[in-house]
Amino acid sequence: MEEKKLDINTIICFVLIFGILIFMFYQNRPTPEELEAQKAKQEQVTEEQEQADVQTPSVIMEPVKIDLHDSTAVADYKSTIGAFGFTEPKEGNTILENDLVLLKISNKGGQIVEATMKQFKTYDSIPVYLVKDGNASFGLNFTTSDNRLLHSADLFFEPSLDKNADNQVLSMKAKVGPDKYLEFRYEMKPDDYLVDFTIRSQGLNGVFNASQPIAIDWKMKAIRHSKSVQYENRYTRLTYSHEDNKLSKLSESSDDQETEIDVKWLSYRQHFFSAILAAEKNFETADLVSKNLIKEESKTAGFTKEYASVLPLKMENGELSQNMHWYYGPTDVKVLAQYKQLGLEDSIPFGWGIFGWINRYIFTPFYTFLSSFLPYGLAIVVMTILVRLAMSPVTYKSYLSQAKMKVLKPEITELGEKFKDNAMKKQQETMKLYNKAGVS
Repeated sequence: MEEKKLDINTIICFVLIFGILIFMFYQNRPTPEELEAQKAKQEQVTEEQEQADVQTPSVIMEPVKIDLHDSTAVADYKSTIGAFGFTEPKEGNTILENDLVLLKISNKGGQIVEATMKQFKTYDSIPVYLVKDGNASFGLNFTTSDNRLLHSADLFFEPSLDKNADNQVLSMKAKVGPDKYLEFRYEMKPDDYLVDFTIRSQGLNGVFNASQPIAIDWKMKAIRHSKSVQYENRYTRLTYSHEDNKLSKLSESSDDQETEIDVKWLSYRQHFFSAILAAEKNFETADLVSKNLIKEESKTAGFTKEYASVLPLKMENGELSQNMHWYYGPTDVKVLAQYKQLGLEDSIPFGWGIFGWINRYIFTPFYTFLSSFLPYGLAIVVMTILVRLAMSPVTYKSYLSQAKMKVLKPEITELGEKFKDNAMKKQQETMKLYNKAGVS
């Protein structure tokens, strides 16, 4: 009888694989210094979280609504906001616009209240909005020196629109005096989805309470854009880059939250579109929350996910200065790859390990090339055919062996019946049949 044994090559292969796994384990094992650094970082996060739990209210109230035609209401409002009552409350919006995106910034809060994708339509042919009708809010939570807890979304800002070469520059200032203010500055370039964004203060070192935390508070409900809300929701997620370009995400299918450190950017993805806030100097910590709003397929659901982030800022000499970038645009690798310095293309999940590398550097460029002159659907079909042809030398032997086995199946069954009482003879005859047919 010819017994089935492990040959020396197979044994060597297993030994090598085992050796490689052991090597990778020890190679990637953190050093004592790295373990100590991780412990220190975690202790820092825990300490800051404990401080935040004590100092930050658990519920952020809705923005204050006032009737600007009611002088008594205006006086009460100014009394509530203290020194920031220097700015006269005046409703209004300022528009920043290029060929790709339109942003509407409100005097109330100095924040983006509408973001429109000018090159895209939804499945029912209406404009694609990422921000619209109060689905998003952005501002600062801070405490003043006279212990007023304020949110910048409740403050009125004075707009000033200017030009920097071909760029549009909008300065929004909430003033406490002629030359003392909190400023949100937006700079939009032509034909670019990325908008430079700066939060800074001047002359507020005696207005801010430096012993209390000051933090960005950014919330958004992801607007539904696709016909199948469940399919869209499956690819709607909060993704972020942290700790030396490590990529993570919150759950797509359930409610989730995390507290992270050293965050570079965070993306509120709405499947085919994304709202991204990227910092030039990483946020030290970030409290991130994602809430799933879709439980089943629905024709009436307007939103898929609800996101919230709290990002503490550091003051220097009692003043703020944080340079950031807003990205409101498509979740398109060709577009996001333009911002390599920020690593925004990493917000697209290419897959794990070697599969991610293949998807990113082979399949994605190949599909981009095909779709540049073919309709998207046809490009996918052509790509599938070409990939199958390219893989055919690898799979041919396997397919051939499977085909031979199908042909030999009746003969194998016949041998089984013929030698049903002699297992050794059955195996010998079966192996002879395999060798004769060239089955490996």
